Amino acid sequence: MVAIVSTVAYLGLDARPVEVQCQVAPGMPRFAIVGLPDKAVGESRERVQAALAAMGLSLPPKRITINLSPADLPKEGSHYDLPIALALLAAMGVTDAEQLADWIAVGELALDGRIVPSPGVLLAALHASERERGLICPAAQGAEARWASGIPVVAAPGLVGLLNHLKGTQLLSQPEPGEVEEPGFGPDLRQVKGQETAKRALEIAAAGGHNLLMSGPPGAGKSLLASCLPGILPQLAPAEALEVSMVASVAGMLEGGRISRRRPFRAPHHSASMAALTGGGLRVRPGEVSLAHLGVLFLDELPEFQRTVLDSLRQPLETGKVDVARANAHVSYPARVQLVAAMNPCRCGHLGDPALACSRAPRCAADYQSKVSGPLLDRIDLHVEVEAVSAADLALPPPSEGSAEAAARVAEARKRQSTRGVRSNAELEGDALDRHAAPDEAGRKLLLQAADAMRLSARGYTRMLRVARTIADLAGVEQVGRIHVAEALSYRRQPPRA
Repeated sequence: MVAIVSTVAYLGLDARPVEVQCQVAPGMPRFAIVGLPDKAVGESRERVQAALAAMGLSLPPKRITINLSPADLPKEGSHYDLPIALALLAAMGVTDAEQLADWIAVGELALDGRIVPSPGVLLAALHASERERGLICPAAQGAEARWASGIPVVAAPGLVGLLNHLKGTQLLSQPEPGEVEEPGFGPDLRQVKGQETAKRALEIAAAGGHNLLMSGPPGAGKSLLASCLPGILPQLAPAEALEVSMVASVAGMLEGGRISRRRPFRAPHHSASMAALTGGGLRVRPGEVSLAHLGVLFLDELPEFQRTVLDSLRQPLETGKVDVARANAHVSYPARVQLVAAMNPCRCGHLGDPALACSRAPRCAADYQSKVSGPLLDRIDLHVEVEAVSAADLALPPPSEGSAEAAARVAEARKRQSTRGVRSNAELEGDALDRHAAPDEAGRKLLLQAADAMRLSARGYTRMLRVARTIADLAGVEQVGRIHVAEALSYRRQPPRA
């Protein structure tokens, strides 16, 4: 007899169906798992055997074979423990194999028989919903699984409780969906003294989803400005929140099934590797650029990152996804992020200040800024100089406008953009860009003159159109004019100052 239990394999945000087939046959006692298991799956043998022993069951002295089908699909992760245990119990006659046909099971087993959390339960629940099946999962992740509407969920604390539920002797209650977290409040723009140009650029970046680079001396407030950005961005739509939560689920970061409407804000240290930033590793986990999907990726001290690591962001910034290719797997993760970066003008940070600048200027600035490649800088829409804040500025009272007022203007601009069929102007392209962002005659002449003088690339030209469209949206104007084009061009990359 062969007992079959359904489960899933995770490839990026895609859950593939997997059958766990168990055969208990006469022969020399052994317990083998086949079907391209990784080390974590291979070790399931020991965890399953210990969990059954904790229930007072011992393995029959026969040949036990577990096949994970399809056999040519790599199997990774500890979530195979529970389906392997259920298939083995069904083959031993402890539970009914036919009763398990309508369920998909995921979960890791502890040695005492508890079912403990494993990454990716939300993906498994959505997969079960598509196939009109129920889901068996750890009790701690029942709230996460319930976000997939319309499916029965059995959130079991342990194997004994699960078997009693299947037999009908002790029914487990249906878990409630996880909470929707209220958006947290970060730093307010009222905390930023002076820096009106930088605050204006931050508002434009938020309104259009544009990438932003701030350059200025240490202590000028670049990091504070960046941390204010989530507070003026619109909340995630329900579908977007689910999309972000799927990435968090497969990364094992969705605690208690709580889903947040606040946009992600990720700020990796400049020592981060390429795998940490774009994804990879032995099990191809999502990187920071995917964990920041539909949110903000903040790179402080930009030139301090390894150049190869920064250049690995060029494709995700253009396509909105990251493809990680390995010998045994090809995985894609979403990566539609808003890049915000900050850097000093030179290594000492005081270029242009005669009292503090080093003797190597301007060579110091050229060497330092050359660590960031031109193609990456070309993908950044807004470049703004953040000047040092004087003591007189710090002594001023807080500004009258803060994050709430800026967020209201950003929301109005985003509302106009939604009528164009895009989430933000940063996504405008092709005919839609020509139709909605074409400037008037005076603006067109200025843009053509500037494109020739500044030697704008085709990418730079279209990005300037998108920024000008956003500036017009903030002004509540339907037609992009010369003044909007002029402001957009003022944020284009400028050569290093001597």
